[in-house]
Amino acid sequence: MYLELITRTPDHQTCKTPLLFVHGAWHGAWCWDEHFLPYFADQGFTVHGISFRNHGKSESKGSLRWRSGAEYVADLAQVVEQMATPPVLVAHSMGGYVVQKYLEKASSPAVVLLASVPPRGAIGATLRFAGRHPLAFLKANLQLRLWPMVSTPALARDAFFSRTMPAEQVERHFPKLQDESYRAFLDLLFNLPRVKKMSKVPMLVLGGHDDKIFSRNEVRSTARAYKAELDIFPEAPHDMMLDTGWQKVADRIISWLRGVPGIC
Repeated sequence: MYLELITRTPDHQTCKTPLLFVHGAWHGAWCWDEHFLPYFADQGFTVHGISFRNHGKSESKGSLRWRSGAEYVADLAQVVEQMATPPVLVAHSMGGYVVQKYLEKASSPAVVLLASVPPRGAIGATLRFAGRHPLAFLKANLQLRLWPMVSTPALARDAFFSRTMPAEQVERHFPKLQDESYRAFLDLLFNLPRVKKMSKVPMLVLGGHDDKIFSRNEVRSTARAYKAELDIFPEAPHDMMLDTGWQKVADRIISWLRGVPGIC
């Protein structure tokens, strides 16, 4: 099936291994192209951003409501198989879950997880959201869709962005957000990554001090589970790649990648 892939190539390549950026819930490849894709290309990387089926400009197959995590894993596998060189996988939030499930049957030169769903799943994030926004949570479950959870700029800011992010930037990103699969949400609760079956790969785990979706303890637990290098950024929210401190996050990833043998 057709999957949107935004690609940017460097004028002067300094790293031989391409990077594939994997978005989270409610997002698409666009979230990487705001800052990360052009910045990484400027630093000498060939970079790609995927949109899962029924996201962004990718082909829609059936109702978004019932798209599964396994289908998103298949989308990731399709794109990786089409690439001449296996890419480093850089994944955010639900995309981190997809990458973890992908690694149960495949491998990667290296992985970076940003504000990722932890191996123990999204139950903590779900309970915290229900406590902060019970009406929006009720609507989402009655309608079997996740849009009510981010359906206003205020809800989107609470979920994704920092308190200091300019309102005009929130307003600019908000129209790009979309509904998300209810079935995939259930997978994040019940179809958890099988850590013992996953390929052992070099991994960097990053989190935000002010992330309201996944807590610092959950980010630390992800790093412990995979014996990964860990960094938590002060004042960073969930959307670390879009908020005002994005360049510090990008530079940390670049520094780490250049230190992984065989990547650059």
